[in-house]
Amino acid sequence: MKRPRKGELSHHWALDPETTFLNHGSFGATPSVILEEQSRFRTLMENDPVRFFEREYLDLWDEARRTLSEFLSADINGMTFVSNATQGVNTVLRSLQLQPGDEIIVPDHSYQACWNAIDYVTERSGAKTVVVEIPFRVGSPQDVIDIIMGAVTDRTVLALIDTVTSPTGMRMPFEELTAQLQSRGVDVLLDAAHGPGIVPLNLSLLAPAYCTGNCHKWLCSPKGSAFLHIREDRKHLIRPLNISHGFSYEGEAQEKFEFEFAWPGTQDPSAWMCIPKAIEYLGELVEGGWPRIMERNHTLAIEGRNIICEALGTTPPFPDSMVSALAAVEIPTDGEVGPMSLEGDPFHNFLLDEYGIQVPVMPWRHHGVRYIRISAQLYNHVDEYRYLAKALSESL
Repeated sequence: MKRPRKGELSHHWALDPETTFLNHGSFGATPSVILEEQSRFRTLMENDPVRFFEREYLDLWDEARRTLSEFLSADINGMTFVSNATQGVNTVLRSLQLQPGDEIIVPDHSYQACWNAIDYVTERSGAKTVVVEIPFRVGSPQDVIDIIMGAVTDRTVLALIDTVTSPTGMRMPFEELTAQLQSRGVDVLLDAAHGPGIVPLNLSLLAPAYCTGNCHKWLCSPKGSAFLHIREDRKHLIRPLNISHGFSYEGEAQEKFEFEFAWPGTQDPSAWMCIPKAIEYLGELVEGGWPRIMERNHTLAIEGRNIICEALGTTPPFPDSMVSALAAVEIPTDGEVGPMSLEGDPFHNFLLDEYGIQVPVMPWRHHGVRYIRISAQLYNHVDEYRYLAKALSESL
């Protein structure tokens, strides 16, 4: 089949022109200008690494924190950086002093890596992982709220809540869930791996105890740029995964917090340094800035989902209001659904090898089905989803 056209802004990215790239959600994709910015920071660092870390690093780290905090309406004093959202989730979970019988809620749409981290800490402490089963096909956000709130007990201490679920592409009603859970005395760890740049986030208004999210996905900064935000009254509980020089620092509490997280050991911080440029650059690509970008991608994802549903002979699984820039649909499955693997689902590999389509097919054994999940980013065009639909019609 003839390759479909790409979006009019696709020239800003270095994506392979022979690949129909419908999987921004997995690892993001960084515009060429932002990669050049990262090279500039790396050159600055390598010109004199000692001078860079002694004289320039902390100011650049602060600038990135400040810009991201403003973008997320967050308290800068609670903002720090991690390499990815999974690391942020682990940082919180492995700092908490759980007691035997404590309960942590995790919906069964949650990212498996973060779910694993919950199981790890509950097994070690004698606490309990409470898996909340949520159907893939739901009628409204209230259905999800009712199910999760129904799992709260007087032993619930924490709930892991996604902004947008990774395997199923569901925009969770995280705003209302955060408010209701925390009004019941349950801290929320907001997993915003798909957060900045895909849904509006106002952390000062939401006030989750903890929030972690990736910037290398929908903000399109380089790989390895993510944040962890900790509410002021919880900061004393949390330590970075790497205990380093900041642990013995004897200054003020805020200075100690920043030192501990800013210096986990020698690493390349250039991805974090690029966050301000990424926010500015993408925001200027579309008239109306980030609100319009999110609206545009949302509309395209819904259109793409409708096209895929028609090709598969099915219907949208939940309302348009529960779609962001990700959308998933069940895909026909023969036999038992096994675990996900690093090698990729066979049908995912088939679509890439035979049609040049990069799209995730996710076996989700918790639901006993496989999902095909599309993404919508500024470089995509509706013709790409039509091309995928034709490939599905020919192959299934």
